[in-house]
Amino acid sequence: MLCSMNTKSLCVFAVSAVFGLCASFGLASTEPKVALGIDVLLESNSPYIQLVSGKRIGLVTNQSGVDRSLVPTVDRLANDSRVSLIRLFGPEHGIRGEVPAGEKVDDGRDPQTGVPVVSLYGKDRKPSKAALEGVDILMFDIQDVGSRTYTYISTLGEVMRACAETNTPLVVLDRPNPLSGMHFEGPMIEDRFRSFIGWGPMPVTHGMTLGEAARFFNDRLKIGCTLHVVPMRGWKRSMIWDDTGLTWTITSPHIPSVTQAYLYATTGMVSATLQGVNDGVGSTMPFEVIAAEFIDAPKFEQALQSIGLPGVRFQAIYYKPFYASFKDKPLRGVRLTLTDPRAYRPIRTSIAILTTLRAMYPEKFIFKEERPVGIHWGNTDLRKQLESGLGADAIIDSWSEGNIEFRAARQRALIYD
Repeated sequence: MLCSMNTKSLCVFAVSAVFGLCASFGLASTEPKVALGIDVLLESNSPYIQLVSGKRIGLVTNQSGVDRSLVPTVDRLANDSRVSLIRLFGPEHGIRGEVPAGEKVDDGRDPQTGVPVVSLYGKDRKPSKAALEGVDILMFDIQDVGSRTYTYISTLGEVMRACAETNTPLVVLDRPNPLSGMHFEGPMIEDRFRSFIGWGPMPVTHGMTLGEAARFFNDRLKIGCTLHVVPMRGWKRSMIWDDTGLTWTITSPHIPSVTQAYLYATTGMVSATLQGVNDGVGSTMPFEVIAAEFIDAPKFEQALQSIGLPGVRFQAIYYKPFYASFKDKPLRGVRLTLTDPRAYRPIRTSIAILTTLRAMYPEKFIFKEERPVGIHWGNTDLRKQLESGLGADAIIDSWSEGNIEFRAARQRALIYD
């Protein structure tokens, strides 16, 4: 024994003191404020368990599909006698999240459970009729980051199409939108630029949970999927991730923390637009920076700070990425630090960065090819606007007509207050 009977009381006091200190520094374990869809589905006396009880289940998920205690949904379903988990479907990055961005994911078998895995990021992006054979119910449980350019929401759309074609009911286990459910930003996407990083008719950020997005797709695109959403308990539209009490689980190799989830849509859209600009991928700061070899870091910091963008501040930074396309290049620019994630507007910030770069370095402001820019922004208008020297506010105002139409269609799909 570590404590003798004579010192037991002292040990109890010491342990209590340690827990007290942990609580003082925010380290104590607290119950999350939000129960996720998987928690609600499998809790005792759940009204939703009847959807899947006694059924052969297929599950679309990855490492981000965990319950509020961080137990993978795969493992929970595999060990639940009420259901039979017969097949897994893996999106981009694979069923456990180890595959780099853009790389093909192979079929296989989940090493933890032994359940067969069908890739949805290889030769097929949509479950085939053969892959759904024998599946009574398909379930979807993946954490999104709130941007249409993140491929998980595209996978959701393709899964819905497959379910409609095979009359397979789909159950979406809902999760928070880390950016909250209050705001959306960006231009709508033209049909000619639809792709797997621009699948649905929505702005760049959409302000919906994936359960709501599924309802939106079904209504707006007339997919005809037999859809059930298991809602969260305790989530409010005004909540950002920090409000939920949940622990962030890496959603993809370059989104290891919620910081990247907040900033992804900002810096990712800038780097998708311009040649020679790095968003931190290849360094220890993925999606936290905007840098290039030609930027004067202090002047760039000063210019961005002077705009007074809500919820963010900029810090001059110098670094050399140690892998990827900017490997060993001396880069200079700014690191973004969130001061108020609730006030932060990812796409407004992205446009401010682009217009500032255009004003400061017109000779270095070189666009990528039309197609990559178009599939990220949804059209070629932004390129023309930036080339003409249009200001950030005018660019943002140009999205208003499309955003008004989206707002009305989105409203019908919303679940939470």
